[in-house]
Amino acid sequence: MSEEEKASNAASANYGANSIQVLEGLEAVRKRPAMYIGDIGIKGLHHLVYEVVDNSIDEALAGHCDTVYVTINENNSITVVDNGRGIPVDMHEKEGKSALEVVMTVLHAGGKFDKDSYKVSGGLHGVGVSCVNALSTLLHVEVSRNGKLYMQEYECGVPKFPVKEIGTSTSNGTSVTFLPDASIFVESVYKYDILASRLRELAFLNAGITLTLTDKRHKDDETGEFRSEIFHSDEGLKEFVEYIDEAREKLIDNVIHISTEKNGIPVEIAMTYNTSYNENIHSYVNNINTIEGGTHLAGFRRGLTRTLKKYAEDSKMLDKLKIEISGDDFREGLTAVISIKVQEPQFEGQTKTKLGNNEVMGSVDMAIGEALGNYLEENPKAAKTIVEKVILAATARHAARKAREMVQRKSPLSGGGLPGKLADCADKDPEKCELFLVEGDSAGGTAKQGRSRQFQAILPLRGKILNVEKAMQHKVLESEEIRNIYTALGVTIGTEEDSKALNIKKLRYHKIIIMTDADVDGSHIATLIMTFFFRHMKELIEQGYLYIATPPLYLCKKGKTEEYCWNDMQRQAFIEKYGGGVEGSVHTQRYKGLGEMNETQLWDTTMNPEHRTLRQITIENAAMADHVFSMLMGDDVAPRRQFIEQNATYAKIDA
Repeated sequence: MSEEEKASNAASANYGANSIQVLEGLEAVRKRPAMYIGDIGIKGLHHLVYEVVDNSIDEALAGHCDTVYVTINENNSITVVDNGRGIPVDMHEKEGKSALEVVMTVLHAGGKFDKDSYKVSGGLHGVGVSCVNALSTLLHVEVSRNGKLYMQEYECGVPKFPVKEIGTSTSNGTSVTFLPDASIFVESVYKYDILASRLRELAFLNAGITLTLTDKRHKDDETGEFRSEIFHSDEGLKEFVEYIDEAREKLIDNVIHISTEKNGIPVEIAMTYNTSYNENIHSYVNNINTIEGGTHLAGFRRGLTRTLKKYAEDSKMLDKLKIEISGDDFREGLTAVISIKVQEPQFEGQTKTKLGNNEVMGSVDMAIGEALGNYLEENPKAAKTIVEKVILAATARHAARKAREMVQRKSPLSGGGLPGKLADCADKDPEKCELFLVEGDSAGGTAKQGRSRQFQAILPLRGKILNVEKAMQHKVLESEEIRNIYTALGVTIGTEEDSKALNIKKLRYHKIIIMTDADVDGSHIATLIMTFFFRHMKELIEQGYLYIATPPLYLCKKGKTEEYCWNDMQRQAFIEKYGGGVEGSVHTQRYKGLGEMNETQLWDTTMNPEHRTLRQITIENAAMADHVFSMLMGDDVAPRRQFIEQNATYAKIDA
């Protein structure tokens, strides 16, 4: 037996009540939930599940768990079951009660704060299952440990009774069922796709672990089975990159996969190049998606640029190039996932989105430098293809600079004036102002007449805007419709460090609303616009500034009674209520486009802040969004068809 195995066995044997260290109490969680879980909307609701699942993943990272089951129950409660060691149940000396109760009721109490129990932990800056408990009207936990089965229940974080021994067990593990408090959360219905996205991501990040998601709210009409998916990856990040790039055309055949340890820091990287013009790098620390990057991302970029540049110079491929190559050029068409494990991560801010550990930069730089250097030497044909792509990117970047200067010159902030089609609003406070991006001049004209001129601006867009998924940056900036969007918003592009960086300091509107027809063409146009924002103005989505308007599909009338209906379910309900269920007894007007409404109807249903419904565009999971946008807007038909077929079954559920 190796020294490492002996240490692991010793840690497992000593994992008892005294491994659980108490840091502080629970009082404030119910009073200020957003401080602990980010918000009390859809994001915070799903965060509760992640906190519980993270505990199971931490058991897996410690080598004691390989299977996790997540179930959405009929009443929107959640059950998470794992086959880990089971939370300790013996008495905690300092607290004078079961360690299980301590873990479930004391904030920041857990084995993660004891270095002998967990080497690394995804939830180190998290608030743990105790916070989930505090924000649930009911939480039921069962622990299988040492041949016995234990149980305890809580209401709003308060134990209903001491931990009970309720039977025997032939295996170890923990089962947690909780019902979020509907009086705290503004949204209490779990979204299957959001949870599936996170579990899929966790499976890629932790090769060998099997995670199963089951939704007991929905049965398949044909099979009678609950909606369910199993997530498992044998090759980890290599398969993650293949999944993200599924719909993109490959530039090189291989995924370069690195799994190593540098200066005591485990580093795993997978990367490949495709023929697109976008850079897609996703970084993780202890399974946490660091959307703002940090020292690990900086180390990766530095190592990649240094290694590729040296190879290109040594191979004399840059000799005839008359322009300077920048770091951006080496990353065009790159898809990469970086995952590191750090025992004591230092995150900047409470949101865990930027890593601050300085020692990590050198470790990742070294890891990518060695592995990429070896790959380039061993694969000269692929290396040549990559360098040619870099040279093309540098040439295009210079063309894009000219196009960008055209955009900046026309910016209202540099005296160039606003787009002629823009009907601006009177108010100049961005926090109060809204910009509607409207499909077509006809609907744009109606919107201009129906809007509130004080705070609502209208920019009509002519037809379908450019599909930016398949266009070089200078082509994007040469598009008149896209230039108008940049100019109307007042944002600028490019810094000395990053030629694609977006400066939103002088953004003129804090609500940007996509308003298209409620038909297939309208959905396509909305997707094109969302793709543009995701690829070129992602910061605006991350700040919560992008929305989609939801015009009604029908106007239903029976006598003097009339109602707008946004979907078929509402229309059927109107027919049942006022027409006795007889379709022909109710007059139904189907709105094929925004232009079919007059200005009063458009204001009442879609633009009036007191009555409208806006859907905010958020990025719950950047890697999965990357996959979906490349698939929907790329050239490969097969994955797109498969995605539509898989999701069409459930589209009506969310209507």
